[in-house]
Amino acid sequence: MTAPTTPVPTDAAPEVLAARLRLANARLARRVRQEALSGGDDLTASRLAALATIDALGPITLGELAAEEQVQPPSMTRIVARLEENGLAIREVDERDRRIVRVQITPAGRRTLETSRTRKAAFLAQRVARLSPEARAVLADALPVLEALIDD
Repeated sequence: MTAPTTPVPTDAAPEVLAARLRLANARLARRVRQEALSGGDDLTASRLAALATIDALGPITLGELAAEEQVQPPSMTRIVARLEENGLAIREVDERDRRIVRVQITPAGRRTLETSRTRKAAFLAQRVARLSPEARAVLADALPVLEALIDD
């Protein structure tokens, strides 16, 4: 199914704009995610997301990571086990409280994240380069507006 390419009237209702924006954003995010996972390695979207969270917040407990990723702890345990098997993350027992295990990213995990981010950026850059100069100007004008939607 191809995304609609019909223009939206500038006086369109917020609900109409919101619906088109949501659909376009979801489809673009899915395509970018697929591109990041096209490297042939053993990564899934869930593993890649967990790895990025470990990189940003780690060392982090499995429970904190599960909460951050909004998955059940048993699911996160399986995700982290696969990351460990692939040498992308390691678990370490807390020195002060041996009951606590924290997960942290490995150098290989950081390289994997960087490769994923590079693939995503290259994919988007290639798509943007195919736009007409006029369309790129519209995109440039729209970016501050889109960024404003992110910041409450």
